[in-house]
Amino acid sequence: MDELQLIEKAKQGDRKAMAELVKRNEQTVYNFAFKICRDRDKAENIMQETFLSMVKSLQQFESQSKLSTWLYRIVANHCLMEARKMQKRQFVTIDDDEELFDEKYIADWSSLPNKTTENEELRTILDASIQKLSPEYRIVFLLRDVEELSTEETAKITRLSVPAVKSRLHRARAFLRREISQALIR
Repeated sequence: MDELQLIEKAKQGDRKAMAELVKRNEQTVYNFAFKICRDRDKAENIMQETFLSMVKSLQQFESQSKLSTWLYRIVANHCLMEARKMQKRQFVTIDDDEELFDEKYIADWSSLPNKTTENEELRTILDASIQKLSPEYRIVFLLRDVEELSTEETAKITRLSVPAVKSRLHRARAFLRREISQALIR
C-alpha cells in the first residue's frame, strides 16, 4: 500500500495504517531529531512527541507534500521547544539577582550518587523548598513545572499577564535553586 492510501486509512481511524505510518517513518524522525539535539534520550522523546502530534493532527495533513516533510517540520518545532526550555534553564539575564548566582549557592551536582535514600532526601529538600515559596510564586511554579501547562494556560488560570507568569516562574526557580543548593552544602 502506498503512503497516500495509508494516510487516508489512518485518517479514517485505521490503527494498523497509523502503526504502519509510524513504522515507516520512525527511523527518519529519530535520525533527524538526533541530528538537531545530539542526545539519544532527547531524540527518543522528540520522536514520541512527533508521532503523538501526528496522531492528533493527521486530519490537518493535506497531502500536498510527503508525510516525511510534514514530520520534519513537527520534529523541528519540538526540538526548538526543547531548546527553549533548556535555554531558560541554563542562561540568566542581566536583570537576574546577583545573589542568586553567587558561587557559595551552587552545589556540585556531579557528585550526587543515585542511591534511593539520597533521592528521597533530595525530594524532601525540594518539597520543603517549594513550600517556602510564597503562594503566588508556588502556584505559577506548580502549574508550569509540575503540571507542565503552557505559559499562556498558566496566565489564564492565574489571571496574570504572560510576562508576569514568566517573571514569577523565573524568580521561583531561582529561589528553589538557592534553597536546594544551600541545603546540599550543609
